[in-house]
Amino acid sequence: MPAENAHTSFEFIRSEKIESLNVHVEEYRHKVTGAMHFHIAADQDENVFLVAFRTVPMDSKGVAHILEHTALCGSEHYPVRDPFFMMTRRSLNTFMNAFTSSDWTAYPFASQNRKDFFNLLDVYLDATFYSRLDPLDFAQEGHRVEFEEPNNPESPLVYKGVVLNEMKGAMSSPVSTLWQTATKYLFPTVTYHFNSGGDPDSITDLSYDELLAFYRTHYHPSNAVFMTFGNIPAKELQTRFDEQALSNFEKLDINIEVSDEKHIFSPVKVEEAYALDEDDVSGKTHHVMSWLLGQSIDLKEQLKAHLLSRVLLDNSASPLRYALESSELGSAPSPLCGLEDSNRQMSFMCGLEGSEPESAAAFEQLILETLQRVAKDGVPQSMVEAQLHQLELGQREISGDGYPYGLSLIMASVSSAIHRGDPIALLNLDPVLDELRELIKDPDFIPSMIRELLLDNTHRVRLTLRPDNKMTERKDIDEKAKLAVIKSGLSQEQTQFVIDQAAALEARQMQLDDESILPKVTLQDVPTQMHVPISEQETLAGQTFDWYGQGTNGLVYQQVIIDLPELSDDELQIMPLFSHCMTELGCADRSYQENQQYHVQISGGVSAYTTMRGATDDEQSVSGYFVVSGKALLHNQEALTNLLHETLNEARFDETTRLREIVSQQRSRKEQSITGQGHSLAIMAAAAQLSPVARVDQKSRGLESIRFVKALDKQLDDPAALQALSAKLVAMHEKIKQAPRRFLLIGEPEQKESLAASMNQQWGASKGATTSSLALKPTREVVKQLWTTSTQVSFCAKAYPTVPVDHEDSAALTILGDFLRNGFLHRAIREQGGAYGSGAGQDSGEAVFRFFSYRDPRLTETLDDFDESVSWLLDNDHDEAKLEEAILGVVSSIDKPGSPAGEAKGAYHSSLFGRTPEHRKAFRQRILNVKTDDLKRVAAKYLKSELASIAAVTSVEKAKGLEDQFEVIAL
Repeated sequence: MPAENAHTSFEFIRSEKIESLNVHVEEYRHKVTGAMHFHIAADQDENVFLVAFRTVPMDSKGVAHILEHTALCGSEHYPVRDPFFMMTRRSLNTFMNAFTSSDWTAYPFASQNRKDFFNLLDVYLDATFYSRLDPLDFAQEGHRVEFEEPNNPESPLVYKGVVLNEMKGAMSSPVSTLWQTATKYLFPTVTYHFNSGGDPDSITDLSYDELLAFYRTHYHPSNAVFMTFGNIPAKELQTRFDEQALSNFEKLDINIEVSDEKHIFSPVKVEEAYALDEDDVSGKTHHVMSWLLGQSIDLKEQLKAHLLSRVLLDNSASPLRYALESSELGSAPSPLCGLEDSNRQMSFMCGLEGSEPESAAAFEQLILETLQRVAKDGVPQSMVEAQLHQLELGQREISGDGYPYGLSLIMASVSSAIHRGDPIALLNLDPVLDELRELIKDPDFIPSMIRELLLDNTHRVRLTLRPDNKMTERKDIDEKAKLAVIKSGLSQEQTQFVIDQAAALEARQMQLDDESILPKVTLQDVPTQMHVPISEQETLAGQTFDWYGQGTNGLVYQQVIIDLPELSDDELQIMPLFSHCMTELGCADRSYQENQQYHVQISGGVSAYTTMRGATDDEQSVSGYFVVSGKALLHNQEALTNLLHETLNEARFDETTRLREIVSQQRSRKEQSITGQGHSLAIMAAAAQLSPVARVDQKSRGLESIRFVKALDKQLDDPAALQALSAKLVAMHEKIKQAPRRFLLIGEPEQKESLAASMNQQWGASKGATTSSLALKPTREVVKQLWTTSTQVSFCAKAYPTVPVDHEDSAALTILGDFLRNGFLHRAIREQGGAYGSGAGQDSGEAVFRFFSYRDPRLTETLDDFDESVSWLLDNDHDEAKLEEAILGVVSSIDKPGSPAGEAKGAYHSSLFGRTPEHRKAFRQRILNVKTDDLKRVAAKYLKSELASIAAVTSVEKAKGLEDQFEVIAL
């Protein structure tokens, strides 16, 4: 790439073609400030931008996290109160966010529209390099004190703040506490010792002046890394970078970095506690062993460490995972198992959950003896080769169904750029993979790494984290005492300041900014066409076969889609367990360990799952499918076809010891998921009786499933109950095997004939015969529930019965969610109420409209705000521009691209449920035609208070006194 392709303010350093990704990666440096720019040039319309700053706080006050929030609250050229959230609704973005990591803060976005991309670029550059950092925004986003009763200085003081509540929610998770505690001891002197998001006990100590000082040094071009992806040339991007920001700065003589941690020469053993608000705390202790390894920017060492971690922990055939899964010292391997490579120095962790404090020494002995045995005996060569195969597959697969594909590449390399490593090398793994193929031929390759990195490495920490059911109470008492001391020391002037600040903040939150200063796209910028992949449908020996020719970079995707047969309520409740066991237990003549190892050798993963939806014209009429899905590199496609056939027809459910382990693991995972996905669980609970699919979701995936799995786990201590469960799974398997089936195949266009031939050879004579299909009972009932658990925040939801997608009102209801969030909910629940997030939306599959809040310090007040948003809509006139913003938000969501394989799967499965490409395009057009009067009409018609179902996940304390209004259910 010649130097003249750089803007005059940048110097070209190098470029490299990465064949496996079909991209060119270019590296540039800004001549004056030293800011780095890495551009991934690709033939993709979805362009991605990210600017990252090295942020290395040396305390747990959350300065980097609060700054991330506050920087997005107004800037020099866009002095409005909330440009970030305003732009989310004035844009066709496919991604907008900001992240605070342990040692960097990043601001990424993506868009398929060039005008929109440059609009967002201007706002992001101004937000990061010219932020206003208003003290009131610091008070709103970070922390402040207010009187519990506004304008009443006699009432107690309380803490408020969005980040404060976000981190109270985050640190309610035992796994988050486990991670923070483990890194605290593994890194005794560098930034990772601290909680970069902010410890709720420390956040309130951060001053506004400290925030300003951190911004001035850390948010400077000399400390910045720009990363971009797409088909906009680097020179064009650099022109904007320089004109909008960089030309106004001189080089700052700073060198912000993370130094290497000082080596510990004797292993550390420590025990700490975490808050668990339950009477019975037995079997709730976590044990983790962690080791500090080498630098993450050394790509060869990083991939070697990844390979070691995968060999030891990837699946049940892996020696260390097997030891953890089969141990009676705990119920399941810890979520903190594996390699962490995003910090400057890597760390390796493994652990057990569901244990007791006194088992710490036995746990450590189990780990060390397992490692010593593997170091002595080695591992099968096929296991090492299989894990190297997984690294290659991960390099080749084009992702993009969660993050935009370009952003996933950027996120994979940003840490190396931050630590002044080589992000280009991190994207081009092929040369190092070739080198590793030679290295693994040595039988001592894995044993020698175990000795060097683990057994002989004294920088090791054994952490025991035990539950404490009095900790929350002690923290509450301490916080109230701290606030009482603050109040007692307030002068009359300071008391008035607290009152005035609260009033000023409320006024600021209610003010109407001149949004016209912000750039925007309009409905005229919306593409007229919607891209949906179209399948070629063929018949194989009487069976349906759908083919999508997509650019999959040499991967093949296969699915067997089976009509769900008639199933009882009990069978539907354990269907997620059945699906999981389908690939986690043995198959044919292979044990579960042999089967998992075989999966790794030939595929990128095989999974099974159930999918159900209501009809397009009747949510009470449900169809459902059981799907067995897999992917593999092209040369393994025939083996993958055989594996899917075996998985469906010869899966075994007779390994009861392993089945018992799986249930225990599922219990642990479900219990830990509550505070991380509390809003989703609350939504499911609120909608649970409003449609048949929602009822099944609540019982199989929602809060009911958590209670069910806890009870099932206890029952399985009885061998007879375990045998009965095995028999039930076998019976379900027989039903599934006999049901009618169809097939989905995705691959490179030119591979169609060969792939179809192997599918036909394996499946041609195979037919299902079952005639009885899934039949779910209709339901449309109201619930009012509070589900209590160990949490410092709440997750609230309200649901109303509405209409399915074919109804004329479904488009207006879909727009209504964004309109209420943009116009009312964001201000009332996030800014004023202090919740981390809130929203509303229509689910046309279940014919339900849902409100929700996330990591919310309030409960009944938020439920009232949901109602107030409807009153606000009905009682006021509304600007047509606000309607356009809501439509843009929905259309950008509809048009959001996925991976080539993901888009094909989405199109196929949508069509299965009647959402054909033509149907989806027609609905998109209906979205574009919605008027403000339509919103008022559907809100008045469907969002009536007497029809509302309510559910919340909250604490026992917050539920007190509400028993007469809600059914209170303990989790």
